[in-house]
Formats: sequence, structure tokens, C-alpha cells
Amino acid sequence: MAKEIERKFLVASDGWREEADGGTNLLQAYIVTMDDRSARVRLMDDARAKLTIKIGNGSMTRDEFEYDIPVDDAKELMSKAIGLVIEKTRYEVIHGGFVWEVDVYRGAHEGLVIAEVELSAEGDTPELPAWLGTEVTGDPRYSNQFLATNPLASRNDHELSYSPF
Repeated sequence: MAKEIERKFLVASDGWREEADGGTNLLQAYIVTMDDRSARVRLMDDARAKLTIKIGNGSMTRDEFEYDIPVDDAKELMSKAIGLVIEKTRYEVIHGGFVWEVDVYRGAHEGLVIAEVELSAEGDTPELPAWLGTEVTGDPRYSNQFLATNPLASRNDHELSYSPF
């Protein structure tokens, strides 16, 4: 069983952009959601797709099972999404030996920018880049599941999370 151990932060400035890769366009939809588990489908650059099942309470560590699926299956599953289909571009930034994923949201959550770092153990202490803002690890309001299933979540709900650029 795979474990996902990650920390999540709001992004306070665009300093990450100079070190970022070219980005991947993502569409992400939830087909099952519960308080402690979810099943989602993700389409990447309209060319690859994954089905992911996560089980856990939203803390730093959760069980994660992820599988490649056909793009056509992903599109069919997305048509059955619960709530919104999340639209974002994910950029990777290498900093201090860790890979940071910076998600720049489009669509309903335009302006939201969140950075995550995956860890190999909860005790890992990555150097925090200067462009990070407040840590939101474990705050359910910043989970993609919440953003997808609470379509009325507005900029006012996340006023600290919207990037100033």
C-alpha cells in the first residue's frame, strides 16, 4: 500500500516561476467523496489519465492507490463528476532537494495558487522556499475534494490563498 505524505502551503509571490518547468494542464474530477476517502480521475494534457483512491483523515499522511486508465474512460468518468471539475496547471519546482508542485487554478477557482511537497517520512524537513505563504496542511478548505464539492466556495472563503500577482 502506498502512502502519501505531503505538506501544503499557500503561495505568497511568483518567485517560483523562474525555477518551474513548463507545467501540465490538469482536469480533476471526484467520482466518490466521503469524509475520510475519495476516488478521483485526473486527465493530464488531454493525453494521459489516472484513477486515484485516497483514504485518510486529511492529515499529512494518507493511503493512496493510483492507476493509469484510458483517456476515454477518464473523460466518461468526468462526465459523472460530483460537483465541479477542477481546472489547474501544475508546475514542478526543484528546491532544496525536494520537488514542489505548484498548482495554479483556473475556472471557478481562478487566482488560487497552492504549493505541495511530497515527503518520504513525516519527519522530513524540507527547506521552505521564500515564495511560500501560510501552511494549510490538513485544512480541508484547501483540498481539491473540498474545492470540487463546494462550488459556492468563493474568493472570500479563501482570501488569504489568492496570489497577489
